[in-house]
Amino acid sequence: MTPRFDLIGLVVSDMAASLAFYRRLGLVFPEASEEQPHVEAQLPGGLRLALDTEEIVRSFHAGWEPPSGGGRIGLAFLCDSPADVDASYDELVAAGYPGELKPWDAPWGQRYAVVNDPDGNGVDLFAPLTPQ
Repeated sequence: MTPRFDLIGLVVSDMAASLAFYRRLGLVFPEASEEQPHVEAQLPGGLRLALDTEEIVRSFHAGWEPPSGGGRIGLAFLCDSPADVDASYDELVAAGYPGELKPWDAPWGQRYAVVNDPDGNGVDLFAPLTPQ
């Protein structure tokens, strides 16, 4: 049997902060997930995004330490329009999340921006410049 891709997992330092960030991007997590060590959101196409606290990872991997240097994972969210890229970026930055790259028109034909989640992972926001 061939393994199949099923889940994207992120280790988070603050579950509540991470849930607030990803909920702002439209992901749905169960109610009262803030106190849980592991939570999942169903993604389009059947994939899941899992958030695990550093503590739960250390419970089965005692020597685990957060990677240094950042930039090891990137998630990308398709927006409905270039204006929605700008609005999503502005809303997240206004809520206190660090903007890494302000919205711009990329040479590959997309409106593009990057905001960092609470653990410093780059989260891309993009939309085609011309309707598809």
